[in-house]
Amino acid sequence: MPRPLNEQVVVVTGASSGVGRACARAFAARGAKVALLARNEEALEAAAREVRGAGGEALVCPLDVADAEAVERAAAAVEAQWGRIDTWVNVAMATVFAPVMRMTADEFRRVTEVTYLGYVHGTLAALRRMLPRDEGTVIQIGSALAYRSIPLQGAYCAAKAAIRAFTDSLRTELLHDGSAVKLCMLQLPAVNTPQATRQRNKLEQQAQPVPPLFTPEAIADTVVWAAEHRPREMLIGLPTVRAVWGQRLAPGLLDRYLGKWGYRPQLTDQPNEQHGRDILFETLPGDPGAHGPYRDRERGPDLQMRLRTHPRLAAAGAGFATLGALALALARKARVEVPR
Repeated sequence: MPRPLNEQVVVVTGASSGVGRACARAFAARGAKVALLARNEEALEAAAREVRGAGGEALVCPLDVADAEAVERAAAAVEAQWGRIDTWVNVAMATVFAPVMRMTADEFRRVTEVTYLGYVHGTLAALRRMLPRDEGTVIQIGSALAYRSIPLQGAYCAAKAAIRAFTDSLRTELLHDGSAVKLCMLQLPAVNTPQATRQRNKLEQQAQPVPPLFTPEAIADTVVWAAEHRPREMLIGLPTVRAVWGQRLAPGLLDRYLGKWGYRPQLTDQPNEQHGRDILFETLPGDPGAHGPYRDRERGPDLQMRLRTHPRLAAAGAGFATLGALALALARKARVEVPR
């Protein structure tokens, strides 16, 4: 069993904004010591103030998760400061909003180095400290896109799928070795984070996550629950369940559906005014916080999320979500005009 959260040392990558920022606050509210890893030192210092204000202790570690040696140094600093690492949460990500043929090799490489290899670097740094003690938890923040890719985010979808494959492979090795260290993967729905207006966008319109949008705090609460209960994998939110089961039941239909309808939900009616200002290769000044620009449209946890974090109701929730996903897939198959 994991230690109580008020005794845990937690590392969060991507802690300067979005889901990572909300996770840092949520762990701190439970009394954890929290190490904050990201590139934006100004935002990390703001996050550290929030952690301390919530009742936790904070350690700021400015770095790029694509740099394996920097991640290892940060893990060593956490261990030197607090003696161990109990939970490591991989959140840091990068994406590019663009059709595949409008992306460069450097952009593909960078998204892969951050969104996939950043998780590998963090996981290895954590395991070097957890395996000798035979305890600890690594939480991989994934996405519904690990199962069902969408247009305009080819590199990101590929990286999320790679994280899932890497985690599944590593989990079997830990089981083979009889290790008590646990790997958890949480597949997320769309969340209102600053990424929509800070990640690279090569399109003419401002980007947005595919609605419905959830609050970062709703996700963070589930992450904290996972640190206590250590599930193998969680599909968070009904939209994630629908995407995963839709892919299992009718992948070809979804290909055609997304080919016709998959662009519009990712774009707003506002023009893209980033003018080359993004955080793909270099961070931007300022503190973006946890929330993105769509506060008026974000929502808290849905019924599936509430059921999923209550063990006695989890089976009922799973059945509800599965039936809902099946009904949705059948309804779409019946009513959607499939382009030929």
